[in-house]
Amino acid sequence: MRILGVDPGLRRTGYGIVDITPQSSVKLLEIGTIEPHQNDLFERRVLRIYTGLEKIVAAQEPDVLVLEKLYAHHKHPTTASLLGHVRGVICLLSAQKSISLVEHSVKRIRKSLVGNGNATKEQTRSLIVNLLKIKTEQLSLDASDALALALGHAHMIRMKIL
Repeated sequence: MRILGVDPGLRRTGYGIVDITPQSSVKLLEIGTIEPHQNDLFERRVLRIYTGLEKIVAAQEPDVLVLEKLYAHHKHPTTASLLGHVRGVICLLSAQKSISLVEHSVKRIRKSLVGNGNATKEQTRSLIVNLLKIKTEQLSLDASDALALALGHAHMIRMKIL
């Protein structure tokens, strides 16, 4: 099963793709971030994220797209609204390409992988670096969060805790 994890963001959208074999081995296929130009108009930034992910989907052909659930803090309602637009184009892409869409909360993913839903981004990245044997400097926090989504989903499927 090929799983694409996406950590949506208007400044940086992280992504990570893994291939999980029936024997439960994990192969890292691609990691990275899509970073629209900060001075671009909002609609151009969202388009950049969409087209970037569209190219990745065309090249990697994932079976599942795992998206971080929307978290909104009451002090920053505008942020949630803007993030909703990014999530919307990701959901659209998933529907257009007939890719199964799954959403998980950050806490659920971190609990599944690290054993602690309140683990930090850095703790999660450290686990992923060790698990996939990659260098820390190769893995941004956004890409790490995306890989955590993909790996956490795979772990929950194997353990049948979805």
